[in-house]
Amino acid sequence: MKVMKIKDVPVVSRSGGIFTSTIHSKALVGEETGSKDFSISIVSFPKGVRNIFHTHPCDQVLYVLSGEGIVADEKQEVPFTIGMFAFIPAGERHWHGATKDSDFSHISILRLGGAAHETKG
Repeated sequence: MKVMKIKDVPVVSRSGGIFTSTIHSKALVGEETGSKDFSISIVSFPKGVRNIFHTHPCDQVLYVLSGEGIVADEKQEVPFTIGMFAFIPAGERHWHGATKDSDFSHISILRLGGAAHETKG
């Protein structure tokens, strides 16, 4: 068993790939903690930063921690605020991120190895 404080998990800045600018993430559970099943991270987006349309090879759950964001699929863009969660089925094209006026953070829960794949069109 591992018990940790979120404040002690290092922040990693990432840009490029599916992100429109730099985001900050904290890997809470994954290979580095010995998980064989889960990838759980806190992802923080500065104002106006989001990701582009992408898919995952597994289901994804997003849970909003702070700020105001948007979660979108090919049919709709939904305001996404504190206390809300989204279930995104494997293979569904979607994006999510901060509104132009608010920073935004969510927890992302995936199966280990469920990294995003950029999609075109």
